[in-house]
Amino acid sequence: MTQSVTRQSDPDQISVELSSRRTGMSFQRTRMSADRTLMSVIRTSLSLISFGFTIFQVFQKLRDQNIVTHAASARNFGVALVALGILMLIGGIIYHGQFMAHLRTERKAMTEAGLVHGESSFPVSLTLITAVVLLFVGIAAIVSMLFEVGPFG
Repeated sequence: MTQSVTRQSDPDQISVELSSRRTGMSFQRTRMSADRTLMSVIRTSLSLISFGFTIFQVFQKLRDQNIVTHAASARNFGVALVALGILMLIGGIIYHGQFMAHLRTERKAMTEAGLVHGESSFPVSLTLITAVVLLFVGIAAIVSMLFEVGPFG
């Protein structure tokens, strides 16, 4: 339990309390920064997946209509973009998980040492949940592109 520090408290005690609060808030800022980094990975992956899927579908439909006869290279390029988006998303999720685990460990150690209060918890990352959902959508898209099965086939 933290001691109540007021402006009538000892100046050194006030300084320690303010420093502890600043450090605690810096952990929250770092957590939010990691979420923003994952959001940029999501944005780029979504662009790659959607662009690759669109290229694949356009050339698939053109081939089905006998408008073009050789669309394999364009279709393969579309599959490659979707695969790149999925790989980038997997890398972003792994990096985010490792970073957050390290941040939680560091925060717990500082809390146990009494350097930060650590009363508020880290909330569940909606960004991470979104990344995982997008990963499943990307996997479903590439499976339907390669095997012509699934919701996008």
